[in-house]
Amino acid sequence: MATFFRHITGLLRPLVPLAQRGTYIGQHACKVSTLNFTYVQRPAVGITAKFMPYEGSSLSCLYNQPILQKVSHLLPSGPHQPVRPLTYFGLRKGKRKTVKSVVHRFLRLHCGLWLRRKAGYKKKLWKKSAARKRRLREHVFCNKTQSRLLDKMTTSFWKRRNWFINDPYQKYHDRTNLKV
Repeated sequence: MATFFRHITGLLRPLVPLAQRGTYIGQHACKVSTLNFTYVQRPAVGITAKFMPYEGSSLSCLYNQPILQKVSHLLPSGPHQPVRPLTYFGLRKGKRKTVKSVVHRFLRLHCGLWLRRKAGYKKKLWKKSAARKRRLREHVFCNKTQSRLLDKMTTSFWKRRNWFINDPYQKYHDRTNLKV
């Protein structure tokens, strides 16, 4: 998040002197017309020539908008990077918190392995064959790196042994000759 704001300030820094000088030509409201660009040379400290829209054009409304609206299309709006919303110190007790999506999506065995469903097991089933749907319904183990990451995202409460009646995973909880 700090990197995002650093990039925003880097984008806005060159626009601050322009906002202080008042660079827009007309105070008229936006009118629907053709785009007429005129070559305007502003007498300022550093004489710069810019293409500015004509007062009657539809782009003159851009100069009446705040700076953030002018540069909002320049900001990155693509897909966000994956994040771990891990709370190291809670506000009430100051303790580490569990990421609830991990508990909902994965199952931890007592030996330290994590079980998950295959990706896409409930997406676009109308176009998948029966064999592919059957393969997607399987549960698979997470690898060593994923297991360590999931262990960091959960507290000791979720790592304790649970004894459930008729547990289908009972024979998988204890593994021999396994290094995690």
